[in-house]
Amino acid sequence: MSRVAKKPIELPAGVELKLDGAKLSVKGGSATLETQVHPLVEVKVEDKTVTVTAGNANNKAAWAHAGTTRALVNNMVTGVSQGFTRTLEITGVGYRAQAKGQTINLTLGFSHPVDYTVPAGVTAETPSNTQIILKSADKQLLGQVAAEIRGYRPPEPYKGKGVRYSDEQVRRKEAKKK
Repeated sequence: MSRVAKKPIELPAGVELKLDGAKLSVKGGSATLETQVHPLVEVKVEDKTVTVTAGNANNKAAWAHAGTTRALVNNMVTGVSQGFTRTLEITGVGYRAQAKGQTINLTLGFSHPVDYTVPAGVTAETPSNTQIILKSADKQLLGQVAAEIRGYRPPEPYKGKGVRYSDEQVRRKEAKKK
């Protein structure tokens, strides 16, 4: 049995959750998020509390899906009420970023600049030319965008140059000796 699935989700003020068959939608603030509920999982909404249970209590797969569904619904509720933020830092001589609307212009040591188009639902800002702040209500989309930007130039282990998450620790290697 999933310990995560047993924990109920409290809906904050201003957040409403609708369940139409297998389609679950969470609306609040300025965002609306939707997901499909697995057939082995039951979602119940009572007042301001959401509970997720397995359809068949003896099925391990049903409890696994129930735990995953509960985590996804909780992330959706948190996203529409508070939102998520991911910060990227750029390290290296001449490496910089500049946000212009829905495009981030990255200079990462290539012979050409890299223009990354941010998908709808994610906003990007650059308070300095070595920092990118991404904000979104969808945690999964935000993580994917951050990973794609980091993927252009991941931090290398010798000098630490590249794009890294603000909370990431880069293990440095010692240079080759003669």
